[in-house]
Amino acid sequence: MENIVRILMIDDHPMIIEGYQNTLLGNKKEGNYELDISIANTCDQAFEKIKSSASSATPFDVLFIDINLPPSSNGTITSGVDLAVHAKRLLPDAKIIILTMHNEDFRIHNVLKNADPDGFLIKSDLTSEELILAFNSIMSGTPYYSSTVNNHFRKRIKNNFTLDEKNIKILYHLSRGVKTKNLTNYIGLSLSAIEKRKSQIKELFDIAEGDDEALLGEARKRGFI
Repeated sequence: MENIVRILMIDDHPMIIEGYQNTLLGNKKEGNYELDISIANTCDQAFEKIKSSASSATPFDVLFIDINLPPSSNGTITSGVDLAVHAKRLLPDAKIIILTMHNEDFRIHNVLKNADPDGFLIKSDLTSEELILAFNSIMSGTPYYSSTVNNHFRKRIKNNFTLDEKNIKILYHLSRGVKTKNLTNYIGLSLSAIEKRKSQIKELFDIAEGDDEALLGEARKRGFI
């Protein structure tokens, strides 16, 4: 009896899903396995399919999840990361592959921390060959990360310290052009606490007297943004 790999592809761009489908179906080796591919374009559609699959005798084996998705109608699932967290709870044996256009270190860190996917692919890295390589690797039990994600790991390893989530958020929002005085709207700390954290980060970076431009430059070199 032939093996069947049941896949759910979740992306709000039908042409992207079509490209994934054609790549995987075109790579199917005769006598190896059959692919049964389902599609969802929103968080609501995906969550319903995931819930239905969880109670099925033949649940999904692999989920391809884009990060940028229309949120659920009740507002509880706002992105593919949220969806991946639900999927891991409802389908613990399924392989989760995250795909995104976002390549900022803060976003990569957030996905790895919250979703802990089996595969993490940055779309700008992606070719048909790499998609096949990633799929085959993950199906054999080996996690796969595209080059931008691996660079994120390498930059973090070079540092002999880590920054907590609030410090990383400070750097991220500063890098997006938010003024220090307005960071309280994004981080949930008082302005004095934010200023203190900025000073601590500068000391860690050995630029205690540096301005925000120097802080962000060093943060980029070290892979924190």
